[in-house]
Amino acid sequence: MPENTRDRRLAALRACDRILSGVRPATMRERLADLEAAGDLDALPDFYGDGPVTTLEERVAEILGTEAAVFFPTGTMAQQVALRYGADRTGNPTVALHPLGHQELHERHAYSWLSGLRAVWPTAEPRNPTAEEITALAEPASTVVIELPLRDAGFVLPTWDELAALAAAARGAGARVHFDGARIWESAPYLGHSFEEIAGLADSTYVSFYKTLGGLSGAALAGTGELASYARAWRHRFGGQVFQQWPAALTAISGLDRELPRIPEYVRHARTVAAALAALPGARVFPEPPHVHRFRLWLPHPARALNDAALVLAEEEKVWFASGWQDTEIPGVAMAEITAAAPALDWTAADVTEIGGRLIERAAGY
Repeated sequence: MPENTRDRRLAALRACDRILSGVRPATMRERLADLEAAGDLDALPDFYGDGPVTTLEERVAEILGTEAAVFFPTGTMAQQVALRYGADRTGNPTVALHPLGHQELHERHAYSWLSGLRAVWPTAEPRNPTAEEITALAEPASTVVIELPLRDAGFVLPTWDELAALAAAARGAGARVHFDGARIWESAPYLGHSFEEIAGLADSTYVSFYKTLGGLSGAALAGTGELASYARAWRHRFGGQVFQQWPAALTAISGLDRELPRIPEYVRHARTVAAALAALPGARVFPEPPHVHRFRLWLPHPARALNDAALVLAEEEKVWFASGWQDTEIPGVAMAEITAAAPALDWTAADVTEIGGRLIERAAGY
C-alpha cells in the first residue's frame, strides 16, 4: 500500500463521516470562522496582554477560584516560571517531579537547563506519588509537582482523599504544591470536586487552552497575586510577552464556553467506549474504567499493521477508529491512546465492537 504519511492520515481523517478517537482537524479557514463566532472582531485587539487576554485571565481565575491568572504562549514556559518561583522564594533549587511527568519527558528538562533546578523523584511507579512518599523524600523540595492526570502512566488520577493528603504532606514538608493541570478540565468528574476546590489544594495551577478545550494555543498559570506579578516579569524575560495574542485568547474563551460544559459527558461515554473495546479479542484497556475521557488500548497486532488497517478503514469506509499505534515491549502487541470526545458520543457499544472487529480483521491481513 502507499506510504502511511501524516498528510495522508490527516486527509483521511477529515473525510471520515464517523470518528471514534479524537476530532476532525480544522483547516485554517475553518479556524478563522471560529474566530468570527468567538468574539467581537470589531473590538480592538490586545496590546502586550490587555483586552481579550485580560478577559481570559480573569475568566480562568474565576473558574479556579484563585486571586489571579497569567496567560502564557506555552505551557512549558508557564511551568518553568512556577518552579522558578518556588525555588526563588525558598532558596532551594530542588523540585519533586515524577519521571513520567511532562517536565521530564516533553519539556527537554527546561527546569534544569534554563533555571538551574534539579529534580528528585518521589516514586517511579506509574501513578502520582503518595503522601507517605512525599514525607519520605530524602531531601527537601521547594515545589512538589502533581500532574492531573498523569498522561504517560495512562491518564491516571489519585482519588480526592489521596490528592488532599498528598498536598498536605507536601506543605508539611515545607514545599509548595504545583498542579500540572493541562488536562485538569477532564479530571474534575473523577475527583468529584469543583475546579475551585481542586485548585484550592495547590499553590499554583497550570492549565492548557488547546488540550481538551480546542483553542489555538496558550496556557495560564493561576495562583496568588504575588505569583502573578512574578509570572508576568518572568514571562517577559523568557520571551513570552507577545505583542498580540487575541486569536489564541478568543478561541480559549470559546472553548471554555463550548467544550468545558460537555466534558463530564465525554468522561461518562469514555467508560462505555472502553468497556466495549475491552471485549475485543486479545484487547486490554487501562485504566478500566478510565479516569478521564482518555485511556490506553492494547491490541495483539504489530503497530504497523494496526496503523495501516486504520488508515485503509478510514479511506474505504469513512470511519476513523484510532491511530498512533506504537509497538510495546511485548512482541506483536501495540498500544494507542484513545480520546472519546464529541464525535465519539454517537457511537454505541455495539458500534465500537463491530468496527473494532473490522479493524482487527484488516490488521490480521497485513
